[in-house]
Amino acid sequence: MEHTYQYAWIIPFVPLSIPVLIGAGLLLFPRATKNLRRMWAFQSVLLLSIVMILSIDLSIQEINNSSIYQYIWSWIINNDFSFEFGYLIDPLTSIMLVLITSVGVLVLIYSDNYLSHDQGYLRFFAYMSFFSASMLGLVISSNLIEIYIFWELVGMCSYLLIGFWFTRPVAANACQKAFITNRIGDFGFLLGILGFYWTIGSFEFRDLFEIFNNLIYDNEIKVLFVILCAILLFIGAAAKSAQFPLHVWLPDAMEGPTPISALIHAATMVAAGIFLVARLLPLFIVIPYVMNFISFIGIITVFLGATLAIAQKDIKRGLAYSTMSQLGYIILALGMGSYRTALFHLITHAYSKALLFLASGSVIHSMETVVGYSPEKSQNLVLMGGLTKHLPITKISFLFGTFSLCGIPPLACFWSKDEILNDSWLYSPIFGIIAWLTAGLTSFYMFRIYLLTFEGHFNTYFQNYSSRKRIPFDSISLWGKGCSKLINKSVVLGTLLRMSSNNMSSFSSKKKKTYQDENVRKMTRPFITVNHFNNKKIFLYPYESDNIILFCLLLLIFFALFVGVIGIPFNQAGTGLDILSKWLMPSINLLHQNLKNSSDWAEFWQDAIFSVSIAYFGIFFALFIYKPVYSSFQNLELINLIGKLDSKRTLCDKIRNLIYNWSYNRAYIDAFYTTTLTGGTRELSEVTHFFDRRIIDGITNGMGVMSFFIGEGIKYLGGGRISSYLFFYSSYVSIFLFMFYLFFIFF
Repeated sequence: MEHTYQYAWIIPFVPLSIPVLIGAGLLLFPRATKNLRRMWAFQSVLLLSIVMILSIDLSIQEINNSSIYQYIWSWIINNDFSFEFGYLIDPLTSIMLVLITSVGVLVLIYSDNYLSHDQGYLRFFAYMSFFSASMLGLVISSNLIEIYIFWELVGMCSYLLIGFWFTRPVAANACQKAFITNRIGDFGFLLGILGFYWTIGSFEFRDLFEIFNNLIYDNEIKVLFVILCAILLFIGAAAKSAQFPLHVWLPDAMEGPTPISALIHAATMVAAGIFLVARLLPLFIVIPYVMNFISFIGIITVFLGATLAIAQKDIKRGLAYSTMSQLGYIILALGMGSYRTALFHLITHAYSKALLFLASGSVIHSMETVVGYSPEKSQNLVLMGGLTKHLPITKISFLFGTFSLCGIPPLACFWSKDEILNDSWLYSPIFGIIAWLTAGLTSFYMFRIYLLTFEGHFNTYFQNYSSRKRIPFDSISLWGKGCSKLINKSVVLGTLLRMSSNNMSSFSSKKKKTYQDENVRKMTRPFITVNHFNNKKIFLYPYESDNIILFCLLLLIFFALFVGVIGIPFNQAGTGLDILSKWLMPSINLLHQNLKNSSDWAEFWQDAIFSVSIAYFGIFFALFIYKPVYSSFQNLELINLIGKLDSKRTLCDKIRNLIYNWSYNRAYIDAFYTTTLTGGTRELSEVTHFFDRRIIDGITNGMGVMSFFIGEGIKYLGGGRISSYLFFYSSYVSIFLFMFYLFFIFF
């Protein structure tokens, strides 16, 4: 065991070798590196899998031995300053290592097929490996300075990944928005670090917790200053985990490729803020005001994220606001002191949300091959529907992820969300009511996304939605035989021309037989990729994704079904402690918390009735609202819960319109920031620019011009006569004395 811990420092360096080698290869051997690009994907998956195996081994040792291992060596030594560098392996670290590596491996495998056609294939895997290395370094850090270094590297990598398609202005703006928003939080994080170092004199977690508790116990510290520093630390975590009011970057981050969304919003970047709060919880828990502040921000984020997801048209933006709401649940649990419950929901949510994002990526990937669907339209829920018969495996995957996130037993999120709801009722009845209502909203908006995507009838972009006529055209699935069926492109073109006479100039009228685009891997030799960008195929209906993508989805279904087992107490005759509680025992002892015995199943199911009932209510309400909508596309606006209102609006219509506008316009928070912060900054810049150009430069330039004209004027007054000089001198003195006299009289 000791031998394994000693070599844990190599964890972040293993995936770091991939971007270094790819960069060197592109610099020295660009053609060979590009032709052998699949080899780099294989190496990325292989190296991260090795790290995953090592992380699982460390986790098993943590469960069996309940120990904490820390190794530190000196880096900078001075008379008054000593900085140490090292790594820390404890239950929190081992949990994060398993999450990052397991989800990361699946995302890399998924990305190999999802981005096989993209020209930035190598760049993507270089960014992803660098991102994984930064996140792994962050979670094993032993002090605040190390965390801050890797914290900034994670932010840089997220900027590169969100703006991966930087030629699209929307993606470029999204990555800039994410970068600036996180810099605000990072500045507060840095101020908090410096404040605690000035107070305590150490960056190490062990010294930080011990010395701080002693100072609080002896009342030898300024409470207001400490509260301010603790809130500044939390601001850094709030920005990374998209907590109110620094949540505005998260939905715009969906402009990156879907695998990036799955990795960032499931187990990595957004989990970094959760990790920081959990790591510093021994520091926060002795300051009740800070804990109340954290729980307050958490409950606001829970409700706000759920309400903003109700009317989103973009499938990934809806899932992004869902992530925001679920992260609010975790922050709420940490603010209430429910350390085990928060980490439990972090685990279950990570796998469930990764499943949902990758399933949505399968939908988007399939929709992009349908004629008339650009990358922007392929994510629009309004233009979807009826994908069940075209994407059956993807539909099942998305349904399992939806059930899990809604808290339906026995899936993973049910076990963790139910505990959070029970703890919130005990903490505050108001928080309990809000959390309970938000659980119902979660079921509603998640099933809204599911129904609008998979149920009803599929409608192509150029089809008249009021028409019930369907064009006989068979959908071909890659999940089986029939991959070589021919499609006559001229037939498809003629059909589309009959449906619509607009926007068809981009299609050729030549008769040409084209094959359905099979898996790119079947078209290539091992590790060699053929340029097939000119062979893009067009279909009238979407088709199921490749087997590699479906394999990742099926594996995540397994996690969504059974990962909740780690939090279920099986030992009813003994202590009643589950695997997760035993795993977290050293950290729980550090927090001086007592674990309650959860072996009373009757009490557990009695408490679960309320959470399950509100979840089913949200599902049935979504069915009631959207059942007539997805069966008939005669009124597309009803998809967004509002529809075109008549001139005579009832009170119900006005309320419905208000809710829809609130949700669709993001609670007007982005507009408020644009008006006050962005607009205010621009106006301040204009005022500053005017002051600099007209006042500062004007005075300087005016003095020079005035000196020039005065000199020119005086030059002609000099005649060489002393009497003239005396006359002008007397006149100037008289005028000056007269002005001085007037000033003395009036003032």
